[in-house]
Amino acid sequence: MSQELLAIIEQIEREKGIKKEVLIEAIESALLSATRKVIGAGPEEELKIELEPATATIKAFRNGKEITNIDFGRIAASTARQVIIQKIREAEKDVVFNEFQGRVGEIVSGTVYRFEKGNIIVDLLGKAEGLLLKREQSPKEEFKQGQRVRAYVVEVRKDTKGPQIVLSRTHPNLVKKLFELEVPEIYEGIVEIKSISRQAGERTKIAVWSKNEKVDSVGACVGMRGNRVRNIVNELQGEKIDIVRFNEDIREYIKAALSPAEVSEIKLNKENLKAEVIVEDDQLSLAIGKHGQNVRLASRLIGWELDIRTKATAGMKAQKEKEVTPEKGEEKKEEVSLKELPGVGEKTLLGLKEAGINTISDVLKTSMDDLTKIKGFGKKKAEKLMEEAKKYGKDKERKDNE
Repeated sequence: MSQELLAIIEQIEREKGIKKEVLIEAIESALLSATRKVIGAGPEEELKIELEPATATIKAFRNGKEITNIDFGRIAASTARQVIIQKIREAEKDVVFNEFQGRVGEIVSGTVYRFEKGNIIVDLLGKAEGLLLKREQSPKEEFKQGQRVRAYVVEVRKDTKGPQIVLSRTHPNLVKKLFELEVPEIYEGIVEIKSISRQAGERTKIAVWSKNEKVDSVGACVGMRGNRVRNIVNELQGEKIDIVRFNEDIREYIKAALSPAEVSEIKLNKENLKAEVIVEDDQLSLAIGKHGQNVRLASRLIGWELDIRTKATAGMKAQKEKEVTPEKGEEKKEEVSLKELPGVGEKTLLGLKEAGINTISDVLKTSMDDLTKIKGFGKKKAEKLMEEAKKYGKDKERKDNE
């Protein structure tokens, strides 16, 4: 073994961070295998290779006796080269994995490298490749090859080909992190993001609160002439953002969350975290929003189930409830729990609850697109849940009619 090879090993140790001992051990192991083939030693024979870094010499022992007639120069050169290349590749993969593992929950920048079956491969500044799955892409966004993109790091997995860095443009925390980057008061901890709900590509509601009475939380997020929030809207390619002032008074919080609609009255059911919100006729469509978007996002934001009604329909509901009040001994009908559905475990229940879905009727009111955006839900799982909810509803309707 030449002094030059030792110099190469030391250089790799400095540049790649691979310990010299690890490389030497790997070379010894590879030389052992090569030597066994050269001398034709059987598997039952004991072979040992010793590499002495100080003198750059290699010694081989067969059944405890040193072998002196082997040309290690030729074997060592070829074997060491292969081992070093392999170790460098493994070390580089580990470096990339450790770096991005530490960046889970952060935003990374890159450029669109190529497209694969609807997924986007992102070049992360030449260090690694990120995977932006189709389900993690906003439906309103389109990217071209070479275009700059910023995305949220969801997770980093170890793969045979190297670390797989999973990115997202739909995760609610992408918006949260963008506000942290854009609003110094949030980064410094003066303004706190209390909650966030999002329908990617359409609208996001974000609740903020200031620890300093002199700092307006909403004003800080909006910025001078709306510059701060406008920068985030541009980054999300036009997605609407509602900045809501957090309030410990749940009535005021609900009113703010349902903005821009004006609320007339709120009836609370604190035990079940439900609220009946009464609005004027001309405010109903605004409060509910397109396809129920406004009330759904508001519900997720505050963690309460919101029932929007006009004064007229609220009166009709009260009258109907009065008419169907159960007699003594008769059970009161309640919303059916999701636990009634087969295959719904504690993790699934938690994910649904975080999304503001608490009952089977909530599932039936939710679109497939929104279901697949819930943490832990893929397309198949969402379809199965919807199928079971519809089946339960039909069975219940049939029993009620019998």
